Amino acid sequence: MHFRHLGRSGLKVSEISYGNWITHGSQVEEDAAKACVHAALDEGITTFDTADVYAGTRAEEVLGRALKGARRESLEIFTKVYWPTGPGQNDRGLSRKHITQSINGSLRRLGTDYVDLYQAHRYDHSTPIEETLKTFDDLVRQGKVLYVGVSEWNAAQIADALRVADEMGFDRLISNQPQYSMLWRVIEAEVVPLCEKEGVGQIVWSPIAQGVLTGKYLPGQPPPEGSRATDPTGGSFIGRMMNDDLLTRVQGLKPIAADLGLSMAQLAVAWVLQNPNVSSAIVGAARPEQVRDNVKAAGVRLGEDVLARIDDVLGSVVQRDPALTQSPATRP
Repeated sequence: MHFRHLGRSGLKVSEISYGNWITHGSQVEEDAAKACVHAALDEGITTFDTADVYAGTRAEEVLGRALKGARRESLEIFTKVYWPTGPGQNDRGLSRKHITQSINGSLRRLGTDYVDLYQAHRYDHSTPIEETLKTFDDLVRQGKVLYVGVSEWNAAQIADALRVADEMGFDRLISNQPQYSMLWRVIEAEVVPLCEKEGVGQIVWSPIAQGVLTGKYLPGQPPPEGSRATDPTGGSFIGRMMNDDLLTRVQGLKPIAADLGLSMAQLAVAWVLQNPNVSSAIVGAARPEQVRDNVKAAGVRLGEDVLARIDDVLGSVVQRDPALTQSPATRP
């Protein structure tokens, strides 16, 4: 495994991190989830990402049990807050009340005294940014949180948070967790340049584009039985990519991966790691062998000629519009 600093902080994270969105507590039985986590540990992954909302809080519980017995000091455990975790008006968003309640619940479910990184899962238009950042800062002072970050914030929102933190003397954001892949490059125009300047690292999710970049989805054919595209939860995220033009172009990546001796998944993960602003790529898994395959992307370096070939193959199906990074206008 290779390691990188998370932004401009002193914290190092594994280039490949393990995430349990969708899988733990929902798609995958607990024994299988534990096997995947143990495979990640065996392969040198030290960074684990989850969120309070995943599987209605069950994902944190499963991850906490799976990591039990591992040396806590050797792990980086990340979680998030924003989306609803209950029926009440204050069971959501980034108010002081919800953040305070949420971190306590997350720590209990994860079985730890602190998380290494606490992330605002979306931007909350209903709460003053000063309130959110002050609450995050208080959690750092209390020792419940070591570092703070955000997820799916646009460049203007990240810049505003950094300005407020500097003016008020709060801990600065060190990370952003955006969707990023060969097919989804919306952070490149605005978010990445700002974050490179300000020392904020990217922890990217869906580097394999929900499995599309493995090449298993074939144009003109139904999705394989048991794949994410057939799952009621995961299918809603993958649906926009299930068109023949995109799937045909993805098939064109197979010769590139073969020439490099990589699987399609390894090529996809290695591609996001070529971006120097990316600190870690999050991979999920339903089976331990998927973890073992994905980690082989760590340390792989792709030449400029390879990157150009990939761009030529994918062409117009790549999404680049920074306006696609959005948070709900009102609390969900």
